[in-house]
Amino acid sequence: ASVKRCVVIDNRRAARCGRFWQHGPVQDALMTALGARRPQIRARWEDLLRAERISTPLANPDALVHLLDWTLDEVFRTLSSLPTRRRPLRAFTRGDIDCPCGRNPLLTYFAAGEQAMQESLILCQAETLRLDPIERDSALHELNLALRHIARREIGAFCALCQLRNRACVESDAMTHAV
Repeated sequence: ASVKRCVVIDNRRAARCGRFWQHGPVQDALMTALGARRPQIRARWEDLLRAERISTPLANPDALVHLLDWTLDEVFRTLSSLPTRRRPLRAFTRGDIDCPCGRNPLLTYFAAGEQAMQESLILCQAETLRLDPIERDSALHELNLALRHIARREIGAFCALCQLRNRACVESDAMTHAV
């Protein structure tokens, strides 16, 4: 189990007796359920990719679907190896993952993946009886943490090769100074 009882607090003059709990990485039962849903996650991710408008030839879903299995492996590996106490992975928001030119095909790829993984996690949680709300929220937080860490790394690597990167930064600076 990923939840450990840590300490019992009993202050008879103030608060009533309570317990503190330590929450670890995504619960084993949810990891197993997500792993069992992997084919559905992959299919949903592909459907979401195909629904998006193609912004560049590299954003063609036929080119991106080849990354799905590797990315799912990375997500599950990251989820299973998250530490229980310290978080070396900073919690990124989608706003932290940027591309100066906005044409990186991995932006829509990871947005579609995030939606597919979140939908599957929510379905797994709905099937789990007596799931604590804190555990439920923690699992979603851990999933987003893992996905956005991988997305930021991969999008940054792709952007480092972009020929439009410097031009987009110069145009952005020029517009800032013009205002």
